[in-house]
Amino acid sequence: MKINKDWFRKWHRDIGYLFVGLILSFSISGIALNHRETFDSRDIIYKTEPIQIDIDKISDNLKEDDIKNLSTIIGIDSEYYGYDLENNELRIFYRNAQVNVNLNTGVGQKDFVKRRIILGAMADLHQVTDKWWIWYSDIFGFAMIFIAITGMFITSGKNSFKKRGWFLCCIGLVFPIIFLFFLI
Repeated sequence: MKINKDWFRKWHRDIGYLFVGLILSFSISGIALNHRETFDSRDIIYKTEPIQIDIDKISDNLKEDDIKNLSTIIGIDSEYYGYDLENNELRIFYRNAQVNVNLNTGVGQKDFVKRRIILGAMADLHQVTDKWWIWYSDIFGFAMIFIAITGMFITSGKNSFKKRGWFLCCIGLVFPIIFLFFLI
């Protein structure tokens, strides 16, 4: 069976053009999200203020209402989103702010944040659950499979998939398999 390389090349190119915006968006925001421990892809801190809380006024068994009441003590009037308590470090999240307090010392800081315009929107694409976006993302996923498969057949000669591409493809599969079974 003869493979029509022109057909593969044409569709590979056109589908690549069609999805180039989403490919770049997912790639850039995916890299940023991979480093979310050190880099917030959605928000940027534009102002920080130190705070000191009288720890005698904080109960040992903090409840959500207690944390909401801290907002007035801290001086935040933004909408409350939630909190995280780990190793006596309290993090309170608000619409445009975040508060970090060491519950042993009462020392902390208020961070005022604003949205990263482009990167924040790109990062949101990874978590959108709208049914129409899911359909579009599924189509995108099938398009990426198509681009990967057609890409294997558009080159001929000494650089073809049959001559050396299969070897590079096998090397490329080794890394995800190692991470999947041994490192994650």
